Amino acid sequence: MILSIVHLIKKNPIKELANSAQKHGLQLFFYYSQLDWHHPDYYPWGRTGHYTKRKKSGDWEKYLQFQDAQLKELLTQYGPIGGIWFDGWWDQEDSHNWDNWQLQRTYKMIHELQPATLIVNNHHRFTVPGEDYQGFEQQLPTNQERLGKLPLEMAQTMNGSWGFSLTDDNYKTTKELVQTLVSAAGRNANYLLNTGPMPNGKIQPENLKTFAEIGQWLKVFGKSIYGTRGGPISPQNWGVSTHNNESIFIHILNWQADILSIELATPIKSATNLKTSKAVNFKQVEGVITLENLTFDNEEYVQVIELTLKPND
Repeated sequence: MILSIVHLIKKNPIKELANSAQKHGLQLFFYYSQLDWHHPDYYPWGRTGHYTKRKKSGDWEKYLQFQDAQLKELLTQYGPIGGIWFDGWWDQEDSHNWDNWQLQRTYKMIHELQPATLIVNNHHRFTVPGEDYQGFEQQLPTNQERLGKLPLEMAQTMNGSWGFSLTDDNYKTTKELVQTLVSAAGRNANYLLNTGPMPNGKIQPENLKTFAEIGQWLKVFGKSIYGTRGGPISPQNWGVSTHNNESIFIHILNWQADILSIELATPIKSATNLKTSKAVNFKQVEGVITLENLTFDNEEYVQVIELTLKPND
């Protein structure tokens, strides 16, 4: 908890973090774990509370009051807050229903204190009133039964752990992460890539290397991601599309033939390989565009073709 951390190190790390974020023009989001092994009124324990060895008792309403007081401190002591990222429902999902959490009361307080603060809750269910976007953990938002009408976000780890783990060396490759980033963008979802700092506060060298490689990819292909939305072509076996006001970007993830036909009625002026800047031959007939003379490099993460739109007459 915030107060115990401040007491331990004689400083306020949250204040230092907030000041640094404001200095560099960054939006500050807070992760808030609704699961609590410390507070005596967090009961029933749920799946993991037995580790605390606390008494089997507690006043749930008092715990919620404690939670909201913590949130009020975060929202009144550290300047503008971009969002609150709730987590931890899995511990209590068998013991409490939605009404027990008094979400509407908590969300109302957050938006009254800071109307621009976004709320997401990693409860793996449909969104409820007061939540501003819908999160997906370690999976692309492909389950149509769970998709609501709010903006989407996918969160993913760089290995198997959300926090630092000395024994977890199962790192995802840069290619896998880039392809997931592209796949999320093609599904109109934000992509949140997680890394857990080491005990000394530094980022693991393995993750820094991967971040640098993703950055190099974005230097070349960033225009197909930044400032775009999910494209007019729904995700296909071969890949996904994104678009802006001037172009549609075809991201080819799984295709080896030199010709690819896509249903697309939007009139196209030109097609360009974004890596080589070379023209791609194409034909567009009766609502189908066929890309020709495609070439593939096994070392390439994604082949991106920019389709420039014909200007409106």
